[in-house]
Amino acid sequence: MLIVRDRMTLAGLRTLAEETFGTLVKAVVDVERRIMAVGGELHSDEEALLLEDGSRQQDVWGINLYPEFNDERWIEFDSVINIRPSQNNRSRGVDDPGTRRAIAAIVGELVMR
Repeated sequence: MLIVRDRMTLAGLRTLAEETFGTLVKAVVDVERRIMAVGGELHSDEEALLLEDGSRQQDVWGINLYPEFNDERWIEFDSVINIRPSQNNRSRGVDDPGTRRAIAAIVGELVMR
């Protein structure tokens, strides 16, 4: 597991996918600090890593990345850590369109495609 603060290559992401789930990489994005954790077996492991690093719970969101896709399917907004009724997010997805756009923008900045 690692925290991505600068850019990583798509090839690096593919390698992580191959080492874990084959076609996907679990990731947790901090929308405030504009960083993400990748390579964990569970989103909760990556979430814990970011929280230990100074992130705030309300700022971190779980996603899955599919490095083989070249369209909007490459980011999947699905994680149990996203269920937060206190933030009006009652699903495993990311219900707020603005938050989804922010996550996609951060991932786009951090992964060289």
